[in-house]
Amino acid sequence: MAEEAEGVPEWARRRAEELRRLIEHHSRLYYLEDAPEITDAEFDALVAELGGLESRYPALATPDSPTRRVGGGVAPTFAPVRHPVPLLSLDNATDEEALRAFDRRVRRWLGGVEVGYVVEPKIDGLSVALEYQGGRFVRGATRGDGETGEDVTANLATIAAVPAELGGPAPERLVVRGEVFMPLASFRALNERRAEEGLPLFANPRNAAAGSVRQSDPRVTASRALDCFVYQILLAEGWPPGRPAPATQWEALALLSELGFHVNDENRKAASIDEVVELCRAFEARRDELAYQVDGLVAKVDSLAQQAELGATSHSPRWAIAFKYPAEEARTRVLAIEVSVGRTGALTPLAVLEPVRLAGTTVARASLHNEDYVRQRDVRVGDWVTVVKAGEVIPQVVAVDASRRPEGVPPWEPPRTCPVCGAEAVRIEGEAARRCVNASCPAQVRERILHWASRPAMDIDGLGARRVDELLSAGLVRDVADLYRLTVAELGALPRMAEKSAQNLVAAIQRSRERPLSRLLYALGIRYVGERAAATLARHFGHIDRIRRASRDELAAVPDVGPVIAGSVASFFAQPETDRLVERLKEAGLRMDEPAAAPAAGLLAGKTFVLTGTLSIPRSQAEARIRALGGRVTGSVSRATDYLVVGSEPGSKLARARELGVTILDEAAFRALLGEGKDDRAS
Repeated sequence: MAEEAEGVPEWARRRAEELRRLIEHHSRLYYLEDAPEITDAEFDALVAELGGLESRYPALATPDSPTRRVGGGVAPTFAPVRHPVPLLSLDNATDEEALRAFDRRVRRWLGGVEVGYVVEPKIDGLSVALEYQGGRFVRGATRGDGETGEDVTANLATIAAVPAELGGPAPERLVVRGEVFMPLASFRALNERRAEEGLPLFANPRNAAAGSVRQSDPRVTASRALDCFVYQILLAEGWPPGRPAPATQWEALALLSELGFHVNDENRKAASIDEVVELCRAFEARRDELAYQVDGLVAKVDSLAQQAELGATSHSPRWAIAFKYPAEEARTRVLAIEVSVGRTGALTPLAVLEPVRLAGTTVARASLHNEDYVRQRDVRVGDWVTVVKAGEVIPQVVAVDASRRPEGVPPWEPPRTCPVCGAEAVRIEGEAARRCVNASCPAQVRERILHWASRPAMDIDGLGARRVDELLSAGLVRDVADLYRLTVAELGALPRMAEKSAQNLVAAIQRSRERPLSRLLYALGIRYVGERAAATLARHFGHIDRIRRASRDELAAVPDVGPVIAGSVASFFAQPETDRLVERLKEAGLRMDEPAAAPAAGLLAGKTFVLTGTLSIPRSQAEARIRALGGRVTGSVSRATDYLVVGSEPGSKLARARELGVTILDEAAFRALLGEGKDDRAS
């Protein structure tokens, strides 16, 4: 037989063909459709298995094998862009020995010299190439297959971290590589909005970012709160006089930051592979604290001359390797499928799991999103499933092992009535969610009160889920307006409620009366109206009565609102129960207007700030305080930066600020500058 003559058993040939089909299928879902069916670890395992077969039986290796190609293809929606330099993939290391083996290969190739490294977080996003000519952004493309990408210039131009114009003397032509990603808070907010709108949810932040960049309408991309870290100079032609080309990766990162790109301040230098290994160990413990998703670290030879000497294969550079942490996934069994009811009446199925350890916590429940999600994955009670905790508060089921399912297990059927109040549950055509039609459903009331009390809304400290349940059980509240009638005596009669706690809660409720209209609109929980839309409407109309009187056309004419939000707002305020609620809130003394925008002048007017490291307050709050006083916040240090605010564990921005002579403030000095205290510890 031909197979025997080539030394390839028939089973190996069949398995290789099957693996190629599977890899092609899942590559298309991942790279082009942004709808993966399996986890990254499962995909890597398929590629590794095929690579092992090709290594064992070289006759199986073909020029077009998935093991020799980079990324995915190019979607026909966008014009193709030929990259001036290939955008390669990376080889992976999954343990410390693999990192040390990489170092041994590098040093052997370079003749035994010692090698320094730069270690960078491996952001789970969409790789892009950005081209600048004469200092201006002219083209942006996805990685595609590494040789040819998709022209998404208009979409990338909407991302604040992609500068339209560079901030200093730059090469006449500059092409850089970066990673577009969606911060975890933005990802959760986006999926929450999509769930309310009955739209399919994104599986993870990477797919949300990729889907956002591949929009036909740049306005959609602009609404998705994307970010972009730049980490490599691919091509530089025509260096300006007096500016030498960087000699190391570390110098290249500093230059990129100075030019105005967003450079990750978690990047670190390592003098040896021992330091690389130590950085990988230390980073794993804190990666869940970051505001974005990271699935590993990338170690790069620091010297660009050594990088050039090492070169690359058709698939990956020899001078870099990705250290990937174990996947945050586990296998367990579905004990039941329950349904929860949200504040808009949406019914959400949840898998009750046999408890399993996942990413350092015990998981007993996982999101199933909506009935279509359950049907597509065919999740049934008793199934063994793969659960992933990829930046989600609630883990999600991503795969089912149907081979372990006993015969005769019926498919799950969504309820036709609300599991809480028994009212009809209907599914409107075009929506993924089934909804309870009873606006007075206790579950909806509970969720509306919790949303009202949440930090982005009315921010009522002490009004959590347990306390809301007690208030509802005692019959003290039926809607959010009732909160403002509560007394210390009534609260003090609740179980485990001391007088001091009752006083604190009443005080917190009293303080919420002063929240501006933008917070009130968001707190009302109007479908499709998130924080940004609420702020836009509040600024435009100024008072809730003007919004109540506005027509759909008047609402839709507001920039960044559009017909869907306008229709939802108009319908909400057309309801008699909304009128009654607003009037009761007015009687309770809540603020119904939006303060006029602060004048451009302020304590920090004209000053540019950059923040690095961890502060004692969330970075978003620090940025908001700067902007409220007229200051500007950017992502990278340049000569235009006035102040660098430094928290604990600062990154490379600190060294760059010192190099440029930028004023450096520790947190105490920063607070003093804001007028919150006195300190002289600025350097």
